[in-house]
Amino acid sequence: MEIKRHRYLEQLLRKMDNDMIKVITGIRRSGKSYLLFHLFQDYLIDQGVKEENIISVSLDEEDNAVYRDPAKLYEYIKSRLISNDKYYVFLDEVQFAISKEEMKNKDKPIRIYGVLNSLLRKNNVDVYVTGSNSKFLSTDVMTEFRGRGDEIHIAPLSFSEYYPAHGGSKEEAWTDYLYYGGLPYVLKLQTDEDKTKYLERLCDELYIRDIIERYDIKNEAGLRALIKVLASGTGSLTNPQKIADTFTSSGQKEISLPTITNYMKYLQEAFVFEKAERYDIKGRKYISTPSKYYSTDIGVRNAFLNFRQFEETHLMENVIYNELIYRGYHVDVGIVEITENSDGRRKRKQLEVDFVANKGNRRYYVQSAYALPDQEKIDQEQASLIRIPDSFRKIIVVKQNMKPWVNENGILFVNVFDFLLNENSLEILA
Repeated sequence: MEIKRHRYLEQLLRKMDNDMIKVITGIRRSGKSYLLFHLFQDYLIDQGVKEENIISVSLDEEDNAVYRDPAKLYEYIKSRLISNDKYYVFLDEVQFAISKEEMKNKDKPIRIYGVLNSLLRKNNVDVYVTGSNSKFLSTDVMTEFRGRGDEIHIAPLSFSEYYPAHGGSKEEAWTDYLYYGGLPYVLKLQTDEDKTKYLERLCDELYIRDIIERYDIKNEAGLRALIKVLASGTGSLTNPQKIADTFTSSGQKEISLPTITNYMKYLQEAFVFEKAERYDIKGRKYISTPSKYYSTDIGVRNAFLNFRQFEETHLMENVIYNELIYRGYHVDVGIVEITENSDGRRKRKQLEVDFVANKGNRRYYVQSAYALPDQEKIDQEQASLIRIPDSFRKIIVVKQNMKPWVNENGILFVNVFDFLLNENSLEILA
């Protein structure tokens, strides 16, 4: 079954021929190449674009290693521009054209940007690049081209994309999704053993190795230990200092606080983890630390931990976070500060809102609650929501089977499948 990735294809179509460089970012094996080289290319051909007018170079393939030299890449592309017709240039995994010397020396110009700039000046060329590292792509391209870079960030399959391709029931698809995640190739594998080995191999040979080589990391053991800490702490507040203290108390003194800080940044730049900052809802301000870290893909997270930690409550929270990101929201972790009387004394207390999701002038407060067996649990989950002094929609997503309903406090309760399988669930469910 072909997965169309409609959301991302529509973004590409909206941005066609807009005189900008389209930068498609995302974790490796999430489907960037498939989106560009198959779905988008097929669309262009269906619209009458000649195949010879689509110039594609996959820079991560050894057959194209010569084109990792930006000068040779540019000469090749120029040799293909033989008429005034419109040409579409696809460069896959463009970070392979950035040398280690260019990465280390901030004052050294990155030559591939010169190639992209030259192509950008040609009236009959529309440029698309993909890459798996934000530092050398989305951030730098936006700066380098001064508003002429346009990012499309692609994630592994959402549950709404995964479920139809899975072929089983919702519960079966959900269980597999929580174990093996949404990397598209996983759906082609037939057995649990094959899926497990594939993900473990990716983590070891691709994600970890990429980071080690890209940043010239000497302490591989420290990096692996940090990854395990972040993966096992899904949904928990943490910061570099807290992690350093944990390592020290367990006798792992070989990884310093500055090193931990750098490694956490590298993992985010490689899209392996995403950071959710804390936001004081009443005070309308961000709190710098601690933060939460969520895995871009659940299967990758599980593979980092050798599939030994399966806690559905935390994994469901991670899936909801990823879903909100997939829908284009900026997502923070919210806090609501209250004052309570205790033993005759007034004490301040912070209540947590799992997610504060913002897009334009829209905002939603979302809680992840695996089960609500009694009123006490319901009161616990809605305690922070009912103390938020605004009228934006407040939602509690639950695993148990129920129809959407709104209680006397105006809080919407919705089943996780209804929430995930309807992309408009935040707007229309009531």
